Amino acid sequence: MESSAAASSSSTPPPPVVLPTGNYEVFISFRGPDVRNRFADHLYTSLARAKIRTFRDEEELEKGEEIAPSLVRSIPESKIYIPILTERYASSKWCLLELAQMVECWKQGKGHIILPIFYFVDPRDVRHQQGPYQQAFEQHAHKHSPQIVKEWKEALREVGQMKGWHVTGSLG
Repeated sequence: MESSAAASSSSTPPPPVVLPTGNYEVFISFRGPDVRNRFADHLYTSLARAKIRTFRDEEELEKGEEIAPSLVRSIPESKIYIPILTERYASSKWCLLELAQMVECWKQGKGHIILPIFYFVDPRDVRHQQGPYQQAFEQHAHKHSPQIVKEWKEALREVGQMKGWHVTGSLG
């Protein structure tokens, strides 16, 4: 009798985990052409299989289009942010807008977590806006206000200093 009681108590499910208030637990930020059909899809599928509610932008934003309101809402409502930083990540103003909002939410101290993935890019290039990041910002300086560019650079500096995953070798 005792063994069945012990067995039933060990099969009791753990208490529910407190989830973020929004629709998503994880927000993945990436530059579509770089990793959409490879790394980002594999990451998203793995998280979905683990029953982790994950937001990823399904649509490519064309020049002149505005960031979708659902995308803007999904960032502060998510608990964990996973920016997949590639060589051309900083060439996308949308990626930089997302990253700046992630860093802003993280700095508010409400439990948001940023888990950066440096995908075939040196974290120092991200942190110091060197190499392809420097080239991207030379272009942004002609198109955007100095204040916006400064915010984007600061967001990259913050994320570039974080411990993350540095992917450099073959994944397959």
